[in-house]
Amino acid sequence: MALRVVGVDPGLTRCGLAVVDVENTRRATLVDVTVVGTSSDTSLDERLLAISRGIDAWLDQHRPDALAVERVFSHTNVSTVMGTAQASGIVIAAAAARGIPVALHTPTEVKAAVTGSGRADKAAVGRMVAKILRLEAPPKPADAADAAALAITHGWRGAAPGSQASGTKAGGSSGLTPAQRAWAQAETAARKTGPRR
Repeated sequence: MALRVVGVDPGLTRCGLAVVDVENTRRATLVDVTVVGTSSDTSLDERLLAISRGIDAWLDQHRPDALAVERVFSHTNVSTVMGTAQASGIVIAAAAARGIPVALHTPTEVKAAVTGSGRADKAAVGRMVAKILRLEAPPKPADAADAAALAITHGWRGAAPGSQASGTKAGGSSGLTPAQRAWAQAETAARKTGPRR
Protein backbone atom coordinates (compact mmCIF):
# COMPACT_ATOMS: atom_id res chain seq x y z
CA MET A 1 0.00 0.00 0.00
CA ALA A 2 1.35 3.42 -0.98
CA LEU A 3 2.02 6.25 1.45
CA ARG A 4 0.24 9.38 0.21
CA VAL A 5 2.15 12.55 1.01
CA VAL A 6 1.21 16.16 0.36
CA GLY A 7 4.27 18.35 -0.08
CA VAL A 8 3.95 22.08 0.53
CA ASP A 9 6.35 24.81 -0.56
CA PRO A 10 4.84 27.63 1.51
CA GLY A 11 4.56 31.23 0.42
CA LEU A 12 2.01 34.03 0.26
CA THR A 13 2.38 34.79 -3.44
CA ARG A 14 2.84 31.17 -4.57
CA CYS A 15 2.16 28.21 -2.29
CA GLY A 16 3.14 25.03 -4.11
CA LEU A 17 1.12 21.88 -3.40
CA ALA A 18 1.88 18.37 -4.63
CA VAL A 19 0.42 14.93 -3.90
CA VAL A 20 2.78 11.99 -4.31
CA ASP A 21 2.10 8.31 -3.66
CA VAL A 22 5.22 6.45 -2.49
CA GLU A 23 5.19 2.64 -2.56
CA ASN A 24 7.19 0.48 -0.16
CA THR A 25 9.62 -0.11 -3.05
CA ARG A 26 10.26 3.68 -3.00
CA ARG A 27 8.59 4.10 -6.39
CA ALA A 28 6.97 7.54 -6.36
CA THR A 29 4.02 8.64 -8.50
CA LEU A 30 2.69 12.17 -8.91
CA VAL A 31 -1.06 12.27 -8.23
CA ASP A 32 -1.71 16.00 -8.53
CA VAL A 33 0.07 19.33 -8.33
CA THR A 34 -1.02 22.97 -8.16
CA VAL A 35 -0.06 26.39 -6.86
CA VAL A 36 -2.32 28.52 -4.67
CA GLY A 37 -1.51 32.09 -5.54
CA THR A 38 -2.34 35.49 -4.15
CA SER A 39 -1.43 38.96 -5.36
CA SER A 40 0.91 41.12 -3.30
CA ASP A 41 -1.69 43.90 -3.72
CA THR A 42 -4.22 41.87 -1.72
CA SER A 43 -4.55 42.46 2.03
CA LEU A 44 -2.76 40.00 4.31
CA ASP A 45 -5.99 38.63 5.80
CA GLU A 46 -7.39 37.89 2.33
CA ARG A 47 -4.11 36.27 1.25
CA LEU A 48 -4.09 33.97 4.27
CA LEU A 49 -7.76 33.15 3.73
CA ALA A 50 -7.05 32.17 0.10
CA ILE A 51 -4.25 29.84 1.23
CA SER A 52 -6.46 28.41 3.96
CA ARG A 53 -9.26 27.65 1.50
CA GLY A 54 -6.81 26.18 -0.98
CA ILE A 55 -5.14 23.82 1.48
CA ASP A 56 -8.50 22.82 3.02
CA ALA A 57 -9.84 21.80 -0.39
CA TRP A 58 -6.57 20.02 -1.28
CA LEU A 59 -6.47 17.97 1.94
CA ASP A 60 -10.16 17.09 1.75
CA GLN A 61 -9.82 16.00 -1.89
CA HIS A 62 -6.63 13.94 -1.57
CA ARG A 63 -6.79 12.67 2.07
CA PRO A 64 -3.02 12.25 2.57
CA ASP A 65 -1.33 10.06 5.15
CA ALA A 66 1.22 12.79 5.90
CA LEU A 67 2.07 16.37 5.06
CA ALA A 68 5.61 17.67 4.45
CA VAL A 69 6.39 21.38 4.69
CA GLU A 70 9.62 23.20 3.95
CA ARG A 71 11.35 24.50 7.06
CA VAL A 72 13.10 27.82 6.55
CA PHE A 73 16.00 28.36 8.93
CA SER A 74 17.04 31.86 7.94
CA HIS A 75 16.55 34.42 5.23
CA THR A 76 18.00 37.83 4.53
CA ASN A 77 14.58 39.24 3.64
CA VAL A 78 12.52 39.43 6.84
CA SER A 79 9.24 40.10 5.03
CA THR A 80 9.73 36.94 2.96
CA VAL A 81 10.39 34.92 6.12
CA MET A 82 7.27 36.31 7.76
CA GLY A 83 5.10 35.48 4.74
CA THR A 84 6.52 31.97 4.55
CA ALA A 85 5.98 31.45 8.28
CA GLN A 86 2.40 32.72 8.08
CA ALA A 87 1.58 30.46 5.13
CA SER A 88 3.25 27.51 6.90
CA GLY A 89 1.13 28.11 10.00
CA ILE A 90 -2.09 28.02 7.98
CA VAL A 91 -1.04 24.76 6.29
CA ILE A 92 0.09 23.07 9.52
CA ALA A 93 -3.13 24.05 11.31
CA ALA A 94 -5.23 22.64 8.44
CA ALA A 95 -3.40 19.33 8.69
CA ALA A 96 -3.67 19.26 12.49
CA ALA A 97 -7.43 19.82 12.29
CA ARG A 98 -7.67 16.62 10.23
CA GLY A 99 -5.26 14.59 12.33
CA ILE A 100 -2.68 14.45 9.52
CA PRO A 101 0.92 14.13 10.76
CA VAL A 102 3.17 17.03 9.72
CA ALA A 103 6.91 16.90 9.06
CA LEU A 104 9.25 19.82 8.43
CA HIS A 105 12.21 19.33 6.08
CA THR A 106 15.02 21.78 5.39
CA PRO A 107 15.94 22.66 1.80
CA THR A 108 19.28 20.86 2.32
CA GLU A 109 17.51 17.65 3.35
CA VAL A 110 15.24 17.84 0.32
CA LYS A 111 18.10 18.49 -2.11
CA ALA A 112 20.08 15.59 -0.65
CA ALA A 113 17.08 13.26 -0.81
CA VAL A 114 16.28 13.80 -4.46
CA THR A 115 19.72 14.55 -5.96
CA GLY A 116 22.27 13.04 -3.57
CA SER A 117 23.76 16.48 -2.85
CA GLY A 118 22.56 18.98 -0.26
CA ARG A 119 24.05 21.76 -2.42
CA ALA A 120 22.14 21.06 -5.63
CA ASP A 121 20.53 24.00 -7.42
CA LYS A 122 16.83 24.32 -8.28
CA ALA A 123 17.37 23.11 -11.85
CA ALA A 124 19.03 19.90 -10.64
CA VAL A 125 16.23 19.30 -8.14
CA GLY A 126 13.63 19.83 -10.87
CA ARG A 127 15.36 17.41 -13.23
CA MET A 128 15.54 14.71 -10.55
CA VAL A 129 11.92 15.25 -9.52
CA ALA A 130 10.92 14.67 -13.14
CA LYS A 131 13.09 11.55 -13.33
CA ILE A 132 11.87 10.09 -10.02
CA LEU A 133 8.23 10.72 -10.93
CA ARG A 134 8.73 9.53 -14.53
CA LEU A 135 7.62 12.86 -16.02
CA GLU A 136 8.81 14.44 -19.26
CA ALA A 137 9.55 17.72 -17.45
CA PRO A 138 9.45 19.06 -13.89
CA PRO A 139 6.10 20.38 -12.64
CA LYS A 140 5.72 24.12 -13.27
CA PRO A 141 6.18 26.62 -11.75
CA ALA A 142 9.24 25.88 -9.61
CA ASP A 143 7.11 26.07 -6.45
CA ALA A 144 5.15 23.03 -7.68
CA ALA A 145 8.37 21.08 -8.34
CA ASP A 146 9.65 22.03 -4.88
CA ALA A 147 6.41 20.78 -3.32
CA ALA A 148 6.81 17.47 -5.19
CA ALA A 149 10.42 17.21 -3.97
CA LEU A 150 9.22 17.69 -0.38
CA ALA A 151 6.62 14.95 -0.79
CA ILE A 152 9.21 12.58 -2.26
CA THR A 153 11.63 13.35 0.56
CA HIS A 154 9.09 12.55 3.23
CA GLY A 155 7.80 9.49 1.40
CA TRP A 156 11.31 8.11 1.14
CA ARG A 157 11.85 8.83 4.80
CA GLY A 158 8.79 6.68 5.48
CA ALA A 159 10.40 3.96 3.39
CA ALA A 160 13.65 4.12 5.37
CA PRO A 161 15.00 0.99 7.09
CA GLY A 162 13.00 0.07 10.17
CA SER A 163 9.84 1.90 9.14
CA GLN A 164 6.57 0.22 8.23
CA ALA A 165 7.18 1.03 4.57
CA SER A 166 10.65 -0.47 4.60
CA GLY A 167 11.63 -3.55 2.70
CA THR A 168 14.82 -3.94 4.77
CA LYS A 169 15.46 -4.77 8.40
CA ALA A 170 15.95 -2.08 11.02
CA GLY A 171 19.48 -0.83 11.17
CA GLY A 172 20.38 -2.01 7.67
CA SER A 173 21.29 0.44 4.92
CA SER A 174 21.44 -1.88 1.92
CA GLY A 175 18.00 -0.75 0.74
CA LEU A 176 18.92 2.94 0.62
CA THR A 177 19.81 4.68 -2.61
CA PRO A 178 22.85 7.01 -2.65
CA ALA A 179 20.44 9.97 -2.57
CA GLN A 180 18.67 8.55 0.49
CA ARG A 181 21.98 8.01 2.29
CA ALA A 182 22.94 11.63 1.53
CA TRP A 183 19.54 12.77 2.80
CA ALA A 184 20.03 10.86 6.06
CA GLN A 185 23.43 12.51 6.50
CA ALA A 186 21.93 15.97 5.83
CA GLU A 187 19.16 15.31 8.36
CA THR A 188 21.71 14.28 10.99
CA ALA A 189 23.81 17.38 10.31
CA ALA A 190 20.75 19.63 10.56
CA ARG A 191 19.83 18.15 13.93
CA LYS A 192 23.33 18.71 15.26
CA THR A 193 23.55 22.35 14.20
CA GLY A 194 19.94 23.27 14.95
CA PRO A 195 18.18 26.29 13.49
CA ARG A 196 20.22 29.35 12.62
CA ARG A 197 19.11 32.57 14.21
